Amino acid sequence: MQPEHSPAAPAPDTPAVRAVAASGVPHRVVVIEPARSAEEAAERQGIPLGALLRTIVVRRGDDDYLFVLVPAGRRFDWPKLRAHLGVTRLSLPDADEAREVTGYVRYTITPFGSSRAWPVIADVSMLAEPVVAIGGGAHGVNLHLAPADLVTALRAEVVDVTQPDAQPADPDRGPPLADQR
Repeated sequence: MQPEHSPAAPAPDTPAVRAVAASGVPHRVVVIEPARSAEEAAERQGIPLGALLRTIVVRRGDDDYLFVLVPAGRRFDWPKLRAHLGVTRLSLPDADEAREVTGYVRYTITPFGSSRAWPVIADVSMLAEPVVAIGGGAHGVNLHLAPADLVTALRAEVVDVTQPDAQPADPDRGPPLADQR
């Protein structure tokens, strides 16, 4: 894949775009207008919702963080991550702390080009997609690449750390089965 961007605009120059290019893995840079939701972002990029990865910064301790890649349409499972890491306590940094430890503002955070190279855990469910999209370090900038290439470039550990989002209730059928008691 060759980098792609809008012909009307110059190619974005973010630390993430430079880092993925330097990694040598095939990728595309896809620029969209900032979206109001994950569904809208996926639609604008022409990908399924589950191919859109959110990067979550997790604090393990003082000056000890990691990135967790969570596909849209799935939710982070704290007990699974704690069990995998063998810890009893994890937390999320606030926006200022996340910016300090990654170099990115909230909603643009990505492991690519981060100011510090924290470990990366990618949820195993992303492997079901032929191409995934991860943030490119600025609003509306996305990096598309094969999941295996993402794992290679980031030296990510692939682990089951999510579960599907609860499905919204269908007014014609009642609440989802998991909510019925």
